[in-house]
Amino acid sequence: MAMTPVSQLKGGERIADSVLTKFDNVLLPKGKIITEREIEILKAFLISSVQVEGQEVETSNLKDVEIVEQPTGAVPFYESYDKLLQLMRTIFRMAESGGQSLPILEIRTALESLIKSIDSYQILTFSPKGFQLQDYIHHNSIMVSLTAYHLAKWVDMPVKDLMPIALGGLLHDLGSAKVESAILSKPTKLSVAENEEMKKHTVHGYSLLKSVPAINEGVKLCALQHHEREDGTGYPLGVRGDKIHSYSKIVAVADMFHAMTNDRYHKKAISPYLVLEQLQTEAFGKLDPVLVQTFISKVTALQNGTIVKLSDNRIGEIIFSDRAHPTRPWVNIDGSIVNLITERKLYIQEVIKYKG
Repeated sequence: MAMTPVSQLKGGERIADSVLTKFDNVLLPKGKIITEREIEILKAFLISSVQVEGQEVETSNLKDVEIVEQPTGAVPFYESYDKLLQLMRTIFRMAESGGQSLPILEIRTALESLIKSIDSYQILTFSPKGFQLQDYIHHNSIMVSLTAYHLAKWVDMPVKDLMPIALGGLLHDLGSAKVESAILSKPTKLSVAENEEMKKHTVHGYSLLKSVPAINEGVKLCALQHHEREDGTGYPLGVRGDKIHSYSKIVAVADMFHAMTNDRYHKKAISPYLVLEQLQTEAFGKLDPVLVQTFISKVTALQNGTIVKLSDNRIGEIIFSDRAHPTRPWVNIDGSIVNLITERKLYIQEVIKYKG
């Protein structure tokens, strides 16, 4: 079968034979449908030509082919996500007015629907479609919910606690609806007085939830305690670790991660790998160490062959990960090995493609 130069590839063509890297790792599997992303990866690895099947997939059918290749549940995940996003907008408006009781059953049903397809949610790479800053609080609430659910499973929380923890993550920032919009959307650093006002969102959130009979105390305490810290330096009450609810500890890790990895009015997003390193160092003594270490080890458990982009925009594949340095694997870039443990100025900017 003839080889086709990468420069002449067209969207919709199908790979006829697996494309290998110089280390014999599969870069693109046999049968993969070519899109702009695949062409970008081939060029990054200096692959000059590939074998393609004789018949092109119709462009109109390309979307359907891609859906088949995605993990089971990928399509319903985004549908469920959008429905929950719309519901969260409504919930925050209701909380702002304070005149209506929250539709907990509807919230729980929408969240359960989303969690059914949670396998499509990759913590390090997920980015909400059509993200807008005014929706940051709503997106953050959903992502914290999903991440907290994952973390709860990873630390073997009882099954009966998984949905309440996810619900606690979803509603943890509800009290922000009671904070002045000028403070929430301020593009520069908050003043001391504004920061104190912002901190009140924890108390506001608990006040909104404390009389809701359909949720347990742990869910309510997530709103109050997600900024409390193990050493007593958190707020609003400055309680120490033994006084912080287990749900709140899990939500606190998820909340800190997502607060730094997503754009906000006053701060740009940071690479998730840099955030993980900050969690490992700056959160020492602040967050539950078992939760932090479990979170880092699980989200960085990338297989060899995973395609990543470094902070200098070079693209390569992970070939070795040191368990002692989970955020700094060895990366093969066109036959040259970059050891991120020693190359401290570089870091993984993003994961482009998980192996498989």
